[in-house]
Amino acid sequence: MKIGLMQPYLFPYMGYFQLISACDKFVVHDDVQYIRQGWINRNYVVVHDRKFPFVFSVKHDDYSKNINERFYTNAFEAEAKKLLRNIDQSYSKAPYFTEVRALVADVLGNPERNVSGLNISSLSKICRYLGIGTEILVSSELTFNKSLAAESRVISINMTLGSTHYINPIGGMDLYSKERFQENGIQLSFLKPRLNLYQQSTAEFMPGLSIIDVMMNCSRESILEMLGDYDLV
Repeated sequence: MKIGLMQPYLFPYMGYFQLISACDKFVVHDDVQYIRQGWINRNYVVVHDRKFPFVFSVKHDDYSKNINERFYTNAFEAEAKKLLRNIDQSYSKAPYFTEVRALVADVLGNPERNVSGLNISSLSKICRYLGIGTEILVSSELTFNKSLAAESRVISINMTLGSTHYINPIGGMDLYSKERFQENGIQLSFLKPRLNLYQQSTAEFMPGLSIIDVMMNCSRESILEMLGDYDLV
């Protein structure tokens, strides 16, 4: 049983969906602290042939609150319209513009303003569009030892789900010990994406943009191939 775990991001990059696709079950880690200036509410698309950030404002609140206790601001609708205008301007000639624009509009049309709730809904919709069949679970809905933190918490989640193989993003190599996981009967691997070239509207390829850019320019069949383009280390 392969398990992956990540905080809920809005329109994340290809590597996030590679992680989901690599697992039998993917846990959205929603009951951990919200970190400002992270990737939960922001990413990049192409505007005027340049890498351009989009950001959805989150209400100011107690710094210690978890992701599932945070909410987008009343500016969400205006920010959504801005992103759609930028998409219309930059991607109208992209080969998959019509269907992907409709998907993005559907995600942004969700009346949910809880950060975790809206982001999880968006991940589920994108996975359905791409044909990713991995079961998506939510950590706040699981029964495990929630007094634990960091590596011990992740191990507890894995043990609760009967995991034999935990796959973590490559950025966690300094956070988790393969020996510690092995002591609990769990293999630990780190997923290193290979963000290869695909046809973009820009003169110079820009890797690591939001999945929006990938879906606009690539067929679902080619994206399914790209989802498997990674190394486990």
